[in-house]
Amino acid sequence: MWVNNPCSRGEDGPSFNNPSMAETLPNLQEDFRMQNKSVFILGASGETGKVLVKEILEQSLFSKVTLIGRRKLTFEEEAYKNVNQEVVDFEKLDDYASAFQGHDVGFCCLGTTKKKAGAEGFVRVDRDYVLKSAELAKAGGCKHFNLLSSQGADRSSSFLYLQIKGEVEAKVEELEFDRYSIFRPGVLLCDRQESRPSEWLIRKFFGSLPESWARPYSVPVVTVVRAMLNNAVRPSDKKMELLDNKAIYALGKAHDTLKP
Repeated sequence: MWVNNPCSRGEDGPSFNNPSMAETLPNLQEDFRMQNKSVFILGASGETGKVLVKEILEQSLFSKVTLIGRRKLTFEEEAYKNVNQEVVDFEKLDDYASAFQGHDVGFCCLGTTKKKAGAEGFVRVDRDYVLKSAELAKAGGCKHFNLLSSQGADRSSSFLYLQIKGEVEAKVEELEFDRYSIFRPGVLLCDRQESRPSEWLIRKFFGSLPESWARPYSVPVVTVVRAMLNNAVRPSDKKMELLDNKAIYALGKAHDTLKP
């Protein structure tokens, strides 16, 4: 049963901004690499997905990296030469079940907007495509499924965006992955290629604020991505983890303390 209660779900999670996380991160990463795990990424063409793929390759965390999407992406950098790509039709995902087989870890960054795809299109992508992908990943042997959601996700919300995000969170949980991690960031700070004036203004506003003021409501994309990866390499006995913006920020910033 889905209980939308931050306290019972452990939404804030444990404290990640203590020195021990930064100190143990290199060892956790190395231990993780030694396990030769494979990973798939959904939504690699989006702003968060692109940064996620880049970080995964830079950190060399997985022995096999597979991008699953509706079109093949072009990369010029040498680092991407061994990245596998599976082109699928999201309207007929059952025909592409093999693309989801044999992956230990999955990251789902799929998403669109109501403005771009219309209400029906938004629901189809952010709920139906995500859920069907999760079902195939589970059937294909995926042990750890990571879902990029949104701050305020709540299936009882009167706002369609937050309602759908909350619905898909709950339905994926019902699949009972060995480990299921949900990330609920605030406003994502990035230089989006698509022209979305309202989003640009919001990002510009939060980007101009002092970090301490903006932190509760926004987070850089690279911080989200590093939080996702730092969380993945850390052993956990929890079947379900829900990280809010505060927890994401703290866990993602643990990576920065490693820099000289």
